[in-house]
Amino acid sequence: MSKHWIRSYDKGVPEEIDADAYGSVVELLDNACKKYPDLTAFECFGAPMTYAQLDAAARNVAAYLQTELGVKRGDRIALMCPNIFAFPVAMLGILRAGATQVNVNPLYTPRELEHQLNDAGAETILIFAGSTPTLGAIIGNTPVKTVVTIDLGDGMGLPIPTPPADAAIEAPIKFADVLAEGADMAFEPVELTGDDLIFFQYTGGTTGLSKGAVLTHRNLVANSEQFRAYLPEASEEGKEVVVGALPLYHIFGLTLSLVYLAIGGKIVLIPNPRDMDSFIGAIKNSKFSIMAGVNTLFAGLCMHPAFKEVDFSGYKISIGGGTAVLEATSNAWKEITGHHIKEGYGLSETAPILTINPMSNTHFSGACGLPVSSTHIKLLDENDNEVALGERGEICASGPQVMKGYWNRDDANEEAFTSDGYFRTGDIGTFDEDGYLYIVDRKKDMILVSGFNVYPNEVEAVVALCPGVAENACIGVPDEKTGEAVQVFVVRSDENLTEEAIIEHCRGSLTGYKVPRRITFLDELPKSGVGKILRRELRKP
Repeated sequence: MSKHWIRSYDKGVPEEIDADAYGSVVELLDNACKKYPDLTAFECFGAPMTYAQLDAAARNVAAYLQTELGVKRGDRIALMCPNIFAFPVAMLGILRAGATQVNVNPLYTPRELEHQLNDAGAETILIFAGSTPTLGAIIGNTPVKTVVTIDLGDGMGLPIPTPPADAAIEAPIKFADVLAEGADMAFEPVELTGDDLIFFQYTGGTTGLSKGAVLTHRNLVANSEQFRAYLPEASEEGKEVVVGALPLYHIFGLTLSLVYLAIGGKIVLIPNPRDMDSFIGAIKNSKFSIMAGVNTLFAGLCMHPAFKEVDFSGYKISIGGGTAVLEATSNAWKEITGHHIKEGYGLSETAPILTINPMSNTHFSGACGLPVSSTHIKLLDENDNEVALGERGEICASGPQVMKGYWNRDDANEEAFTSDGYFRTGDIGTFDEDGYLYIVDRKKDMILVSGFNVYPNEVEAVVALCPGVAENACIGVPDEKTGEAVQVFVVRSDENLTEEAIIEHCRGSLTGYKVPRRITFLDELPKSGVGKILRRELRKP
């Protein structure tokens, strides 16, 4: 199938981008630091960090890594840190030293951390002090030789109390000392190319142990160029203010930061987006123009009374990803901000952006948008034949943002790519005649009721529109009569909501076999660190 979506692009959006606009992400960031030295690059806890300050601090980190720790091009260094100043400072320092950054969730369990450190072969870790008990529990089972602990105010010298490092970590190095001592050390720039590895981005591990998606500098440069080319109205040089609520260890939040750092944007870092009072306080008068998040984040903001007091005078776009943006959430968002959420789609393996809804699309459609420039997507059936327009098939993608493969996983790589090099996303989708992609669901989440396919996303979208439902998640459960039955887990916003009311509501919008047979009320749904609802946890007995 040809790129039939091109004709639906907004005026001025190119069919192709230059994936080598910068030789590396280091070149992209170095260029920004030189071009916008006095502009604010990051804001956190109400304090600013200019591009010049980012530049100087990151240079000191790179010098320390090279001189004191002997870090060389291609070494893997783990960074386990929330959204605070130290993250971008450490990141640029790691990359300038020529190393590859292994992004680690600060909320990982010891088991998850142990696997990731061993899989990546990381001998050095820069870790938030509050996460050191997790590392202390397993460090003896890993290749880690050097531990650098990070306090909340590090990077800008903010006096913010931080939990003490765990005693199980023997003689850790303080990040503040790295910054201070590195200032007196020599730094030797490393010649990097687009093919050099930049990030190990570990997948959620829904089918077992997580796999490390290997991303290159070219992947990230390309995706940054793709985003700005596709949304030029939201890419004004030196003017954009971005809400940094998505974790920087997550590829969506990380790429979005690079997108706007390249053009002198300001990123308001949100260390803990679950603290809604502090979150809203941080963005209330920021006049932010760009925000990205998952459906649960947008829904939570809409339900907070103080969100209506936020200054939206600079607002341009909000992008939802990770899971489907529900119509009920987007309607509530529009009621407050005046705009619907623009849904996009991508994966860790694609750096991550594959599709976004264009700026000109002002209504809620349920589509996740059009493939961005220099991206090709085809939908394949079980025999790897491309399906006809409007039919369901597995979404397979190619483009300069697609990863090289999984780290040390030849078996997984063989399954992950088609014979002609397209990455198999594992998601089921359809294209309409205008080129908009609709996600039906992941293959493994499909429910089979008496031989009929039921896709949880569809059921969840209908249940979300039922008055009194705050959140919900749908799974298939064994059933003696139908093989599987539809079960929905619901968090109520109205305690008077009944199981019968939800089922009756669904009957008005769903075919009989899609209507939930079982409703379970919960106080909260299990979620990942970025707010993604974890259906796999609901499947456990």
